[in-house]
Amino acid sequence: MRSLLGALFGLSMLSLQGLAQPVALHPDPRIQQLLKRVSVDTIEANIRQLVAFGTRHTLSPADNDTFGIGAARRWIKRTLERYAAAGGGRMEVFLDSFWYGPDGRRVDRRVEIANVIARLPGTDPQDDRIFIVSGHYDSRSSHVMDSLSYAPGASDDASGTAAVMEMARVLASERFPATLLFVAMAAEEQGLIGARHLAAQADSLGWNVAGMFTLDIVGNTEGDNGVRDNRTVRVFSEGVPSAETPEAARLRQAIGGENDSPSRQLARYLQEIGMCYVPELQVKMIFRRDRFLRGGDHIPFNERGFAAVRLTEPHEAYTRQHQDVRVENGIAYGDVPDRVDFDYVARVTRLMTAALANLALAPPPPTAAYIDARELSVDTQLLWEPPKAGRERLAGYYVLVRETTAPQWQHKWFVPATETSYTFKGLSKDDYFFGIQSVDHAGHESLVQFPRPRFQ
Repeated sequence: MRSLLGALFGLSMLSLQGLAQPVALHPDPRIQQLLKRVSVDTIEANIRQLVAFGTRHTLSPADNDTFGIGAARRWIKRTLERYAAAGGGRMEVFLDSFWYGPDGRRVDRRVEIANVIARLPGTDPQDDRIFIVSGHYDSRSSHVMDSLSYAPGASDDASGTAAVMEMARVLASERFPATLLFVAMAAEEQGLIGARHLAAQADSLGWNVAGMFTLDIVGNTEGDNGVRDNRTVRVFSEGVPSAETPEAARLRQAIGGENDSPSRQLARYLQEIGMCYVPELQVKMIFRRDRFLRGGDHIPFNERGFAAVRLTEPHEAYTRQHQDVRVENGIAYGDVPDRVDFDYVARVTRLMTAALANLALAPPPPTAAYIDARELSVDTQLLWEPPKAGRERLAGYYVLVRETTAPQWQHKWFVPATETSYTFKGLSKDDYFFGIQSVDHAGHESLVQFPRPRFQ
C-alpha cells in the first residue's frame, strides 16, 4: 500500500476545484498473486540450461542437438511451448526466422537468424496495443567472431532470456485486453540484428507497439568496483526521441519536454510500479538511451519511433562480459552461472511481470492530450480525447503534475470518465509539467500522455 501524495505544493493547490480527488494507489491482489508464481528455481534451471549449450554465438552450429545456437533456440521454443500448453494453449509460440549476411562487420557469411516469440493475444479486438519484452539469447567470448569457444553468457544475457521465459510461464494462462510478446531475441552481440528485424517488421506492419522493454545483463549484483547491490535495477530511457521530426523538435524547443519522451514516460511507469509491487527493488532511472557508448535491443525500436527502455543490473562487472573463461593474474574472468544472483533475477522478473500485467489490463491512454494555449493565463487547462478502445473499462483519468526539475510525477488527481478537461488554478505552464493517463475501476493505469499546445 502506498500514497503518491505528500504535502501539496502550497496554499494555491488547496484551491483546486471541480471533481478531481487526490489518488492513493494500492496494488492489485490479482497481480500480487501472479508475482508469487515467479520461481527462482525455474529461473536458475533455465539459465544453467542455456549455459550448457557451450556457446550461443550467432555463427555457431545450427544443426547440432546439444551445442550451439540452433540447439539453444530449439530448446527455448520447446520450453515456451510447454508453458503455453500448461497455460491452456492460448499463447502461441513460433520462430521468426530470416536469412542475413554477410555484412562486412560481424557476420562473415550468410546465416539463418531466428527470434523465438511467444505471443499472448489480447482479448479486446478493439485494443490493438502490443507490449514487447525481450532478452537476447546469443552469447560471445572475448573475440566477437569466435563462434566455437566456450561462451556461457550467464548474465549477458541468459539472465534476461530466462526472466522473459519465466514471465511467459507465469502469464500464459492469463487474459488481458492487450497483446503481450515475449521474445528471446537473436544476434544482439553481432549488431542488434534480431531486434532490427523485429522493429522493422513492427513498423512495416503498422503494429501499435505501446511499449518495448529489453532485459540485458540482469544477473550480476557485484560490480568490478567491489560494490554489491541486489536491490537496484537501472532503467535506461532516451529523452529526445530518436525518431523526432524537425517539426516535433521545434515544438519541443518551444514548450520543453526534453525529459518527457514516450520512452521516458515508460521508465517513470516502471519506477511507480516498482514502488507499489516490488518495494524491495529500487528502480533507478538513468536519463540516457543506453550505457556510455553502448547499445541494446531497445534502440532499433527507438529508431522506429516506439517507446522502448533497457533494464540492466546496477554495477556492471566487465571481467564477466565478453570474456573468455579463465583466471589471469589472480582475477577470474568469464560470465559463468555460479556468479549469477538468481534471487535478483527473480526480483527483476517480478517487476516486469507487474508492469506488463498493469499495462495490458489498463485502458489505452487518451487518444490525444492538449494544453489550452489560446491565450496567456496563470491557470493551466488540460483537454484530452477519450481512448478509442477500452471505454467500457474506463473509470476516468489521472491528471499529473510535477515541477520542471522533478524527475518523477509528484502529484496526481482523479477525474471521472465523464470529464475531458481539467483546469489547474494558479499553476503556470512555465513552472510545471503536466500529464494525463487513463485508469480502470481496479486502478490499472495507462502510460502518461504529455500534452501539446492547442491554439483553437
